[in-house]
Amino acid sequence: MKIAILTILLLPPWIAAEEATVAAASNFRAALNTMVGVFEATTSHSITIVSGSTGQLYAQIVNGAPYDILLAADQERPSLLEKSGHAVTGSRFTYAKGRLALLASGREFRQDGLQQTALQSAVRKFAIANPSLAPYGVAAQEAIKAIGAWETVSDKLVFGENVSQTFTLVVTGNAQVGMVALSSVLAADGGFRSAYLPVPTDFHAPIRQDAVLLVHGADNTAATEFLVFLHSDTARDMMVSLGYGVN
Repeated sequence: MKIAILTILLLPPWIAAEEATVAAASNFRAALNTMVGVFEATTSHSITIVSGSTGQLYAQIVNGAPYDILLAADQERPSLLEKSGHAVTGSRFTYAKGRLALLASGREFRQDGLQQTALQSAVRKFAIANPSLAPYGVAAQEAIKAIGAWETVSDKLVFGENVSQTFTLVVTGNAQVGMVALSSVLAADGGFRSAYLPVPTDFHAPIRQDAVLLVHGADNTAATEFLVFLHSDTARDMMVSLGYGVN
């Protein structure tokens, strides 16, 4: 664990309650809601969540958005923020590893294999997150190629601004099939659960999601304590149950 995060453990217990703003990649919003509930119930602090694509959040931070923590969907942007002086050096760590799922919007779609589902003639639109904004989109492209469906699917692609919007495109029927975050499927009600297939993690490069303490939150006790919480066994167990891998 990084020294910058450990130092908060040395602070006295009477530190006053504070509020922190966490900018989180859209795929992590549902999981974060649950985790913030546990954190707030066991501390005196409060957390405000802002979510969006990692690319959008990065641009907002560079342009002065007053966020205290970034929970990204990649490693690149948190690293760039450290290098540019927008984040506290040494505070960055991987808090989760993302998982993909192939989701079909209609029960008529066969669920007997990733390739078979992707290649069905009834698939007119195939949704993925925008690869230029969302790491889940890059991983989706790699996974589609890995299952041998790229030549068929590439002309049918429609892009969500982020992976959460991609999930919405599928469940509303605006796309028949899509590569979405497994966490989004698990967070939905049971009606969608029979229409998805987990994508093996070796079908794409790891989606390592890094957290970083931003300069705006360097002196914010709520922010630093929340990052400590993300290292805890409680948080790690929650992330696994919510569709993420952990280191």
